[in-house]
Amino acid sequence: MSSKLAARGLITASVMAATLMQTLDATIANVALPHMQGALGATPDQISWVLTSYTIAAAIAMTPTGWIADRIGMKRLFLISVAGFAIASVLCGLSTTLPEMVAFRLMQGLFGAALVPLSQTVLLDTYPPEEHASAMALWGMGVTLGPILGPTLGGWLTEVYNWRWVFFINLPVAILTFIGLSTSLVPDSGIKKTRFDMLGFALLSVALFALQLLLDRGETKGWFGSPEIVIEAGVALFSFYLFLVHQLTTPRPFLPLHLFIDRNFAAGLVMIGIVGVVLFATSALLPPFLQNLLDYPVLTTGLVVAPRGIGTMIAMRGVGRLSRHLDPRLVMLIGMSSTTVSLYWMAGFTLDEPMSDIIFAGMLQGFGIGTTFVPLSTVTFATLAPHDRGYGTSLFSLFRNVGSSIGIALAFAYEAHMTSVNHAYLTEHVNAYNPALREYINASGGLDSAMGLAGIVSEVQRQAGMIALIDDFKLMAWGVLLALPLLLLFRIKPAKPGDPDEFDHVVMD
Repeated sequence: MSSKLAARGLITASVMAATLMQTLDATIANVALPHMQGALGATPDQISWVLTSYTIAAAIAMTPTGWIADRIGMKRLFLISVAGFAIASVLCGLSTTLPEMVAFRLMQGLFGAALVPLSQTVLLDTYPPEEHASAMALWGMGVTLGPILGPTLGGWLTEVYNWRWVFFINLPVAILTFIGLSTSLVPDSGIKKTRFDMLGFALLSVALFALQLLLDRGETKGWFGSPEIVIEAGVALFSFYLFLVHQLTTPRPFLPLHLFIDRNFAAGLVMIGIVGVVLFATSALLPPFLQNLLDYPVLTTGLVVAPRGIGTMIAMRGVGRLSRHLDPRLVMLIGMSSTTVSLYWMAGFTLDEPMSDIIFAGMLQGFGIGTTFVPLSTVTFATLAPHDRGYGTSLFSLFRNVGSSIGIALAFAYEAHMTSVNHAYLTEHVNAYNPALREYINASGGLDSAMGLAGIVSEVQRQAGMIALIDDFKLMAWGVLLALPLLLLFRIKPAKPGDPDEFDHVVMD
C-alpha cells in the first residue's frame, strides 16, 4: 500500500508540473513581447501572433485529446505531449525570425493542448471519489496560478536574463515531469480502436480558428467595421452550424453527445466558461491599469498582481477538506460571492488608489476563484462515467480557454468603447468657467498654451480610461451575480467509500 501511495504522490507532483507548465506559457510571454519585437524585427501587430498562434493551436488540438488517448493510451499521449512541448519550447527560445517563432509556438500549442485535460483525467482516476475534491484542489492550483504568475515570472526572467529564458525555463520542468510520469504510470490496458470523425473535427477546428482570430484581432481592426472581422464571424458561425448538424446526424459523432445530457457536466461547462472570463479578463486588465494609468514599473506591476495567487493558494489548501463537510454548491456560492465583492471593490478604484487596496482586492478575488474552481471541477464530473472523462476534461479545458478568449476580447472592447464615450463627455465640461478645473487650468498654463492644453488632454484621457475600467469591473461583477442560479442545476451525488484498489490501473504496482 505504501508503494501505491508513493506512486500516487509522484503522479500528483508530475501532473501538477505539467499543468503549471502549460498554463504558465499562456501568459508568461506577454511582458516579453516588446523585447521579442526588436530581436525578431517584427511590428507591434505582427508580434501579437506569438500569443495568437499558441492559443489557436491549443484550442484546436484540445478537442481530440479524448479520442487520441483512447487510441494510443493515456500514458503514451502524456509522454509524447511533454516531450513535444519541451522540444518546441527550446526551439522558441532559439528562434531568430518571426516566422520561426510563430511556427514553433504553433508546435508548442499543439503538444501542450493535451497536458491540462490529461492531468485532470489522471488525477480523477488516481484518487478515490471521496478524495476527488482534494485532487481537484491540487489540479486547480496549477490551472489558476499559471495565468496569474506568468506575467510576474516572465517579467523577472526578461529583466534578469533575457526573453529567451521565458521558453528555456520549460526544459528542466519537462524533463522532471517526463521522468515522473514514465516511472509512475503504467500503460493503459483497455485501448479503444474507435473511428475518428474527421469531418466533425475539421468543422470544429475551422470554427475555433475563425473565432480565435476574430477575438484576437477584433480590437485592432475595429470589430465589425472591418471586412476581415465580418468574414471571420461568418466563417465561425457557419462552421459551427455545420458542426452541430453533422454531430446530430452522424452515427459516430466526433464528440459524444450523451455527455451533454448529464446535467452536472453541462452546467459545469457554462460555469467554467464564466470562471475563465473573470480570471483571464481581470488578469489582462490590471497590468495596463497599473502601468499606463498609475505609472508602475513592469516588475512592480508583476509583484502587485502576484498576490492574487496567494489568495488562490489559501482557498485551495482548505476548500478540498471543506467540500467534504459542506454542500459543494454552498462552497461555490461562497467563492462566487467573494469574487463579486472583489470586483465591486475594484470598481471603486481611483487614480490615487493605494497599492495595499489593489493587493488585497486581488487576494480576495484569487480566494473567490479558488473556492469556486475546486468544487466546480469535482461536481462537474461527479455523475460522469469514468470512461467518458477523457472527452469530458478536454471539453472542460476548451470551455475555460474559449471563455478566457471571449472575456479578454470583450473586456478590452468595452473598455475602449467606454473610454471614447467618457472622453467625449468629460471634454464637454472642460472650460475656464468650470470651478472644478479652474485651479488646474491656471496651474498648467491655461487653455491658450500648448503645454497647458496637452496636460489637460492627457488628464482627461486618464480619467476617461479610469471610468471605463470601473465600468468593466462592474459589468463582470453583474455577470458573476447573474450566474448564481446555475448552482441550482447541479445534482450532488453522495460520496461512497472508495475501494483502495480502485486506482490500480493508473498507479504502478
